[in-house]
Amino acid sequence: MKLYVGNLPYSTRDEELREMFAEFGTVASAKVIMDNQTGRSRGFGFVEFDDAAQAQAAIAAMNGREVGGRALAVNEARAQGTGGERR
Repeated sequence: MKLYVGNLPYSTRDEELREMFAEFGTVASAKVIMDNQTGRSRGFGFVEFDDAAQAQAAIAAMNGREVGGRALAVNEARAQGTGGERR
């Protein structure tokens, strides 16, 4: 199960994201999304667990947790293109 992790501190890197979620189980992948032009973090990323129960535990524990002065937003990732309406 893939999780969206929003409101990350801009200094967060892939390995730090992986470490944040490792307490809940085996993290299959962890990726902080970077801006292609500036090379800086965009403030969100994705964490993937093979086990859905571990992913649900991570959502329950990490959503709203403060990291670097910012409250994380953690939920199940939606497939690309299923977000809000574009204007």
